[in-house]
Amino acid sequence: MASLSFTQIKLKNPVADFARARPELGLCRSRRVGFRVLGSETQKDPDLSVTVNGLHMPNPFVIGSGPPGTNYTVMKRAFDEGWGAVIAKTVSLDAAKVINVTPRYARLRAGVNGSVKGQIIGWENIELISDRPLETMLKEFKQLKEEYPDRILIASIMEEYNKAAWEELIDRVEQTGVDAFEINFSCPHGMPERKMGAAVGQDCALLEEVCGWINAKATIPVWAKMTPNITDITQPARVALNSGCEGIAAINTIMSVMGINLDSLRPEPCVEGYSTPGGYSSKAVHPIALAKVMNIAKMMKSEFSDKDYSLSGIGGVETGDDAAEFILLGANTVQVCTGVMMHGYGLVKKLCDELKDFMRKHNFQSIEDFRGASLQYFTTHTDLVKRQQEAIKQRKAIRKGLQSDKDWTGDGFVKETESMVSN
Repeated sequence: MASLSFTQIKLKNPVADFARARPELGLCRSRRVGFRVLGSETQKDPDLSVTVNGLHMPNPFVIGSGPPGTNYTVMKRAFDEGWGAVIAKTVSLDAAKVINVTPRYARLRAGVNGSVKGQIIGWENIELISDRPLETMLKEFKQLKEEYPDRILIASIMEEYNKAAWEELIDRVEQTGVDAFEINFSCPHGMPERKMGAAVGQDCALLEEVCGWINAKATIPVWAKMTPNITDITQPARVALNSGCEGIAAINTIMSVMGINLDSLRPEPCVEGYSTPGGYSSKAVHPIALAKVMNIAKMMKSEFSDKDYSLSGIGGVETGDDAAEFILLGANTVQVCTGVMMHGYGLVKKLCDELKDFMRKHNFQSIEDFRGASLQYFTTHTDLVKRQQEAIKQRKAIRKGLQSDKDWTGDGFVKETESMVSN
């Protein structure tokens, strides 16, 4: 299903056909690395629009699945503020089994942990998927697509290890007119005993089977959301793509314990004196997310370069520069969840302005101009040693100048003299 002609295999959603355009081809096509042009004519404003798996977005900024996409009101706000797409909070067939607790968040601040003055750099949650009835969420999906037919709404779904349940969920959600699915194979806490979330994403055999069920049923693009709580994230990403998914999203939150209150000796977030490990996000996870996305992008480029697959980067995005880093590593879109919880839906305007500033600096006119441009600069440590040894050898050769009087030449006399001057 995941191929250059996937739209012929997965039937288009008639409610939002015109929101789709011809897919962009390839993960990391050949591109120029831009340089600032001095003294040029008035520069055209950079174009932030992207087309991903046939879905056209005004910019690459996507609301990540979670509280910012939990109901009609907040998703409508996201569209009104200008987000490129919205991924709703994960839904399943039986919301009655989902029981959240309060408090369910804990924060890590720079400096002394717990200081109210320190910058928030880490955020832990023990929140589950949507606890709202599926029928309610479906009505709101349909209402949003009726009011915003040209905007991209993606449904995040998760179900137990049951083929019939997955098929029913896919069928019911598709009928609302959503544009794509993001499959939650990565929630690090909640219901692992029911083979949900990361319990599937960490087991490649299980993942292959479930992806097969999903992609045999779905008629719209499918993204598989990866867990970082695994040794080699490229393995499940490869399985998902080979099993028919059109895109990969990475990363979900990192399993964590936020800290211990040294007065009460109880863990945070503290619920009736107790806690449970949860998912870690925000600025502190950004470097980890970049590494995971880089590894996935290199795998996709080398193994799936002739196919129309997509990559959505997630992790600690609060600025346009944060987003640029993901795009430079091959991401088509960039998701933001915790950043919205901290800064509000208006953050998208700042993200767009800062990303455009970055693009102007390098004379990039479109996202494709620089997507994946930095992948070529990653190599092995062995290769780094070899490159540095060669560079040192060349620098030494320049500094040494002539070794003997017999080396002087008439044609290069001035340059040969300069090569032996120290100042």
